[in-house]
Amino acid sequence: MLFFYRILINITFLLSPLIILFRIFRKKEDYKRVKEKLCFFSQSKKSGKLIWLHGASVGEFQSIVPLIEKFEKMKNISQILITSNTLSSSKIISKVKSKKIIHQFFPIDTNFLSKKFLNYWKPSLALFIDSEVWPNMILNLEKNNIPIVLINGRITKKTFDRWKRFSNFSNFIFSKFKLCLSASKESQIYLKRLGAKKTIYIGNLKFSQSENEINKISAKTKKYISKRVIWCASSTHNSEEEFCGNVHKKLRMKYHNLLTIIIPRHIDRVEEIEDQLKNIGLKTHKEIPEKKIPKNTDIYIVNSYGKTKSFFSICKNVFLGGSIINHGGQNPLEAARFGCNILHGKNVRNFNEIYKFLKNQKITYEIDKSSNMADTLNKLLSSKKNFKKNIKKKINLMGKKILKDTLKEIDIFL
Repeated sequence: MLFFYRILINITFLLSPLIILFRIFRKKEDYKRVKEKLCFFSQSKKSGKLIWLHGASVGEFQSIVPLIEKFEKMKNISQILITSNTLSSSKIISKVKSKKIIHQFFPIDTNFLSKKFLNYWKPSLALFIDSEVWPNMILNLEKNNIPIVLINGRITKKTFDRWKRFSNFSNFIFSKFKLCLSASKESQIYLKRLGAKKTIYIGNLKFSQSENEINKISAKTKKYISKRVIWCASSTHNSEEEFCGNVHKKLRMKYHNLLTIIIPRHIDRVEEIEDQLKNIGLKTHKEIPEKKIPKNTDIYIVNSYGKTKSFFSICKNVFLGGSIINHGGQNPLEAARFGCNILHGKNVRNFNEIYKFLKNQKITYEIDKSSNMADTLNKLLSSKKNFKKNIKKKINLMGKKILKDTLKEIDIFL
């Protein structure tokens, strides 16, 4: 199977110039830094111990920010290398204040490029996040005697079934991990069955919280929002913005001063979102700090990364996207920390255990159609008792324990 994988990844490498050009055109790549995916590095390695963490995208990175903040304070670590695959994740990482952190894009997983990557960076420890498994890189890490740890490991039923088709190959690859720290009990079972030799269930790192301050929104924007009846739709995907637009139209018949704030999962879709909402008769405003917000705005569209916490701090009713479509949902913990009521569709398989916990706290509401969501939001907007101040404390206590236990296991390799 490794032979066929290497053929496929080498074909991808040969086609990469065309793929990259297409992605640059769609604004999904940084044309100045895309060469990093071919191991032309834009940062330098310092002397001393380098810890390497890899996660695919924004969600994976956000889950390990508290861990990175702990590494930042360790004197025996000189440099923290973070790699990811997406442009959005690089923008989020750039906002983290740290002297040790450097970000590079993960290289195409050919045997040659993975060797070149490791020869240059020479990490003392490789931490892969969630379900990131790249065979050539993992095999070359083992050859270089670099410990490989899977942190916040999350294997869905779909991922497990895909790997089990090649059970010999999965056993061969997963056995290379020195340790797998699973985010859920289900993932721990799957990891064992896939060939991981040592697995420990600690819990989901997403319960832990960054020490970073909330990114502030402008005073003008905050003043404008404070005069409106508001709710927020966060991490929305294609078609979900139109869904929320129809909810807004239903609610506007009762709340004439209603403002819906939409924070799309991918901000490169903002113009597309504006067109969709205008087509159903709504007036939109794209976030531009120096531009005045018209009084008759229906939908305020956030056009930058890193401001979600700021909006959660003032919006107490939040719809989380990726749950109406068949995506698997988005992490609800950030909204829960701010005492928000959380509305979501039925497709939240990526965060089943977290949603189960929050459901027990009575702050989540499953909806299936726009009329159902409008009715639920109407009740929440009308209620004066919709702030759950004790949730943050419960989440933080769980998060601190999970972070402490994760650091304890990783410390063995440091």
